[in-house]
Amino acid sequence: MAVQEGSVAQARMMLQRLSTRDSACRLNTLEQLCSCIASLHEDVLEQRSNSVEESDAYIDGCLATNCRDGVHENLLQPLTSVLRLAVQCPFKDVQEKCSSLLSEYREKGVKVPRQCGNGPSAFIPRSEFAAAQNGRDEKAKDLFIDVFLQSNRLDHLTTVMGLHPSYLEAFLRTQDFMLRGDGPLPFHYRHFIAIMATARHQCSYIVRLQENEFLAQGGDPDWLRGLTFIPDKLRRLAELIKLLVHQPWLITKEHLDDLLKGPSSWALSELVQAIVLTTHFSSLAGMVFGCGVNPEIDMEGGHTCRPPSLGDDPSSPSNNNYSDESEGASSNIEALMQKLRELEEQSEPDETQEEKLKKFEKVEKQNVELSPPCDDPCQDTSDLSHYLIEPDFKYKDFAKRGEVSQIPTFKAQDYSWEDQGFSLLNRYYPDVAPMLDDKFRLAYSLTYNTMGKKEQVDTSLLRRAIWNYIHSLFGIRHDDYDYGEVNSLMDRALKTYIKTVCCYPEKVTVSHYESFWRDFKHSEKVHVNLMVLEAKMQASLLYSLRAVMWLYTR
Repeated sequence: MAVQEGSVAQARMMLQRLSTRDSACRLNTLEQLCSCIASLHEDVLEQRSNSVEESDAYIDGCLATNCRDGVHENLLQPLTSVLRLAVQCPFKDVQEKCSSLLSEYREKGVKVPRQCGNGPSAFIPRSEFAAAQNGRDEKAKDLFIDVFLQSNRLDHLTTVMGLHPSYLEAFLRTQDFMLRGDGPLPFHYRHFIAIMATARHQCSYIVRLQENEFLAQGGDPDWLRGLTFIPDKLRRLAELIKLLVHQPWLITKEHLDDLLKGPSSWALSELVQAIVLTTHFSSLAGMVFGCGVNPEIDMEGGHTCRPPSLGDDPSSPSNNNYSDESEGASSNIEALMQKLRELEEQSEPDETQEEKLKKFEKVEKQNVELSPPCDDPCQDTSDLSHYLIEPDFKYKDFAKRGEVSQIPTFKAQDYSWEDQGFSLLNRYYPDVAPMLDDKFRLAYSLTYNTMGKKEQVDTSLLRRAIWNYIHSLFGIRHDDYDYGEVNSLMDRALKTYIKTVCCYPEKVTVSHYESFWRDFKHSEKVHVNLMVLEAKMQASLLYSLRAVMWLYTR
């Protein structure tokens, strides 16, 4: 057994060494990896043959899914990593060699693992990602290689974001700085805060990736047993994380002041970094659910050793039936384009602030009607409750149906990202503020001047409506904006999808995704998710940074 464990560790080390641009080094490592896995396979068979006369019978069931413990698991672990590389590695030589290795063991009678699902997303056909994965999109290809070299993995979320390479570049730069760049928090603290934030949205996809990163940074494995086992300083942060993720408008200076005092106190610079990490990762959970990101191949739910059934045919998943040429597609886009033209041609309405406020309140009241039923099941059934306090605390609408909101509206003109938030964040967490600013601007201004198959379309008014609608879900009002445009440009299906991704991402289904913009490209739907990610993060940051300002002005 000790020999096998040593071989497993050796295989893991070799897999890490494949993260290099040196093709000769990769080739040498691949040969060593093949030898290591062959040795593991021989050890497994030898141990079994010592106790069972018919070793061939064991080979047949060697990697069955009901035999994942003991020596079987020692071979399954490296083979699932090989499968991941065969499917996702941006280096063709590694892909081909790993595919060949899997075929070799399949021919030997080993039930090698295969990927569950059909590509990076359960909502988006694999063919949508072909240009980047095949190297035809050079910018995306280069970014994919950079990600693989840094983390030994090209994850599904990065692949989905790769549909918009310019945004992905800014996203990766910012996230890398948050997790690995200068800042007062220890690296393992950063990853654990990411775990606490995404667990509140039941996002096991990010939680599992961050658990691995936490351990890689020397984090105590006992912490992964739950909040009872973490330092009091981190545990005290759970209340603020709860509010930031679900109801940031409830944050007061008292919440922050309490964390800055006592034996397990936080420095303000540490607290600001924790706020940035929380808002980033909790918003990122929406992107995972909103785009139907599949589990990573080498993680739970990402692979199986069972033979495929008829329902698993990758050539005909339900999402491949999605078509830009659905009935009425052209007329739907034409109607939206006509509304855009009409709004562009209109002169600025001469409205009082009271009239503008009524339009905003109308949007807020309509938001209440879009809430999903409380009994809608979560799409991720993993138990992450050990990372939570008050697991039933969720997003809550500002006003009940027919009532006036009891929570004051946040006026963007009184405290905006551009005029106040940016400079305050830059004071306590230097360097990250300009990165976030670039990321916000890219998500907001990103355009290819298309809508479905229509070209040369100015989508600026539509993008502004979406951004401001997202802010309205968090009670943020832009005084100079005509909220009548929201109802003109956004139908109920789009609003419902955005609110679900924003506020209850764990309840997003493929039906939500397919119900809006059926005539638009998948990449355009992904852009909507990028806007949700960034506008939600900005909204949560504005509330928390305003509370930081209040610490010293009230």
